[in-house]
Amino acid sequence: MSATAALDAFIASHMAQSTAELARLCAQPSISATGEGMAACADLVAGLLAARGFDVELLPTSGYPVLVAEARGRSARTLLFYNHYDVQPPEPLELWDSPPFEPTVRAGALYARGAIDDKGNLLCRLAALDAVRALHGGAYPCNIKFVIEGEEETGSTGLEPFVAAHKQRLAADACIWEFGGVDHLGNPNLFLGLRGICYVGLSVRSLTQDVHSGLGGSIFPNAAWRLTWALNSLKDSMERILIPGFYDAVQAPSARDLELLAHIPDPAQSYRERYGVTEFLRGVTGGVALERQASFEPTCTICGLNSGYQGAGSKTVLPAEASAKVDFRLVPNQTPADILQKLRSHLDAQGFADVLVEDLGSEPPARTDPDHPFVQMAADTARVVYGREPVLVPMSGGSGPNHAFIEHLKVPIVTCGAGYPGSQAHAPNEHVRLDMLQQGIRHSAHLLQRFADA
Repeated sequence: MSATAALDAFIASHMAQSTAELARLCAQPSISATGEGMAACADLVAGLLAARGFDVELLPTSGYPVLVAEARGRSARTLLFYNHYDVQPPEPLELWDSPPFEPTVRAGALYARGAIDDKGNLLCRLAALDAVRALHGGAYPCNIKFVIEGEEETGSTGLEPFVAAHKQRLAADACIWEFGGVDHLGNPNLFLGLRGICYVGLSVRSLTQDVHSGLGGSIFPNAAWRLTWALNSLKDSMERILIPGFYDAVQAPSARDLELLAHIPDPAQSYRERYGVTEFLRGVTGGVALERQASFEPTCTICGLNSGYQGAGSKTVLPAEASAKVDFRLVPNQTPADILQKLRSHLDAQGFADVLVEDLGSEPPARTDPDHPFVQMAADTARVVYGREPVLVPMSGGSGPNHAFIEHLKVPIVTCGAGYPGSQAHAPNEHVRLDMLQQGIRHSAHLLQRFADA
């Protein structure tokens, strides 16, 4: 039996154990937004790695601790895994078909908060380690390290200085990122970069308390209108962001980027069916234009608004305060610090010095060279596992702390995992399909073995 066939056979024969281990992970709450279960989950993950022969330590950060684990292997090469043990809050609870922290298997999928993001993907690594270790008589074929943080869902605010301070300890030759999976056609997608983010809270207070609108409507300033006008100054109806200098540092996609975008299957119809979108911004219809706009152009998005009375019936009130949360997705070579400063200057120049700006978390964009040998290695193994041509995605529309690893550790980063477009990550009824879980384990194991052999 070949090495890859032996890996596949081991993984298939241990799927019941893998599913049970994932259920155990998902049954433990770990909500970084509230702190619920965080310490217990960190200890649980540490125990799972220690049982696999890793030296494990929980190291402090400005927020929740980071779990660092290392196991020595037969070769000098070192593969690093980045994952996170925190999950999103499960609300609204009434939209779940089964309790979010009571893992339930139905219709070939395991349902629970964290089932895919990120405990399902972490399980892919753990089960892959078991298969590779069995193939090598209980040893690992190369050095393996883990960085598993507890703040990914709240902005990874403590991770960048942590990585910078532990460069030698975390040194590696390549890194497998936290997520991965297939697109709407079942093709494996390898993401090579993430947009950055500048996430801010905007707030304004016009009075010391809410006022009867009949008294104040004609003579008192209204915080809700102040904030509405301030928000309106940020972007025009053609989606052009109006902050002076906002686009100065934007780097256009290269010819190689456009070549890769042209090979990405058009997701327009899938988006229409899944999200009910009737038209895309700026009139794009799909194809390369849609993919380019979705990943290589910066954004300004109102994520939430709050002011005044929002309950049932009517309450004639003039709000004393209003707030909004806004994210700016950034592309190479924009930086969060620069955008934050330009936002403040813009609001002041427009007469909105009274609008407070709070930095709620930021991460610069970063990416890996699509022609790096490790990327090709990941593509080759994906081709074997899925029996389909992998799709290289040069930039994801989402954000994450990959910049800390690319900047400080100088490692190439690729993704592989168990996701598919309907996984409901961050939403009610989050789940991982068990067939996709097995494929994610296989890809992790094949890539680890191929990396050790290189």
